Amino acid sequence: MQRLGCPERDDWRLTAETAGFTFHTIEGQRYWDERAYYSFTLDEIERAIEAPTAEIDAMCRELVARVIDDERMLRRLRIPEAFWPLISASWHREDASLYGRLDLSYDGRGPAKLLEFNADTPTSIFEAAVFQWTWLEQTVERRMIAAADQFNSIHDRLIAAWSRLGGGRPLHLAGSTSDIEDAVTLAYLEDTARQARLVTTSIDIEDIGWRDDGCFVDLDNRAIELAFKLYPWEWMFQDAFGGQLAKAPTRWIEPPWKAILSNKGVLPLLWELFPGHPNLLPAYFEEDPDAARLGDSFVRKPLFSREGANVALVRDGVMVAEVDGPYGAEGYIRQALAPLPNFSNQYPVVGSWLIDRTACGLSIREDDHLITGNSSRFLPHVIR
Repeated sequence: MQRLGCPERDDWRLTAETAGFTFHTIEGQRYWDERAYYSFTLDEIERAIEAPTAEIDAMCRELVARVIDDERMLRRLRIPEAFWPLISASWHREDASLYGRLDLSYDGRGPAKLLEFNADTPTSIFEAAVFQWTWLEQTVERRMIAAADQFNSIHDRLIAAWSRLGGGRPLHLAGSTSDIEDAVTLAYLEDTARQARLVTTSIDIEDIGWRDDGCFVDLDNRAIELAFKLYPWEWMFQDAFGGQLAKAPTRWIEPPWKAILSNKGVLPLLWELFPGHPNLLPAYFEEDPDAARLGDSFVRKPLFSREGANVALVRDGVMVAEVDGPYGAEGYIRQALAPLPNFSNQYPVVGSWLIDRTACGLSIREDDHLITGNSSRFLPHVIR
């Protein structure tokens, strides 16, 4: 694994905007950054990232099977009791998952370590699937970098997955359409669904209505049979229509059982179930006396944190990095401190994508800060 400098394409901004990638710059700061890229060997991809991703996914599913009807475990995850039957039914019905992203700490030497599982509403999929592939094609064609490959079959696998998941039903895609990143993500996923010959409708999550016959409906009063939602399950549980979720026949992507895996509490539960696994970090619920085993160095994460919010890094009892945010009332976990690798004073997180349970692509997000957040830069990668 190497971080290599690279000249920028003169027209990359125009190329991004033409492709609909309008948030390539955020508040005047680069989000997409092609002044450098990360290079991997095929062995690193296959042995150190792809294989562990599949293994971690299998472990997560084994964990869900144990947690799904265990009241003690569900309480530890702070999942509201009213939604336990909804979550259980979706698992036992074998509701399918479209995608997820494992965030890994990996330096090219030791085993990749799971930092967290973005199991419910991962973003950056358009950048990973489309724009970094366009970068590779154009930079090779223009002889800006040597010919190389990329670990990236995300786009084709999304289309194949939609074909399997659609089942002939119309698909609604819902989220906060006023958020530019969410809007682009929804538009991209809608495009892949249409390429799979699904009939689609995009709708803002706040425009979903409820009909007296027990159906969620769109603005045209059409029943929502199958819905992709870029909106966290813990938020849905709290919303006004949350009480109707178990009554409606709507099938959701991601399914309700993903509320377990999108919770940071899955990290200590995985460590309990698979202690000492080379791709896991020791982790404990903060109130667990065993959390003292981590000593004075650890990462503190709220159960429902997103984009690094309210995460704190403590080394030898001293806070070395912290991010503000709205989370924490739900409780915290502590995870062993495994600082991100340093490449030219940048700290990358490797995002390993799963589409329909298959590891098939990478996102690289880097920052000069030790905590990866919403504004951390996206860099492309190659297999040399």
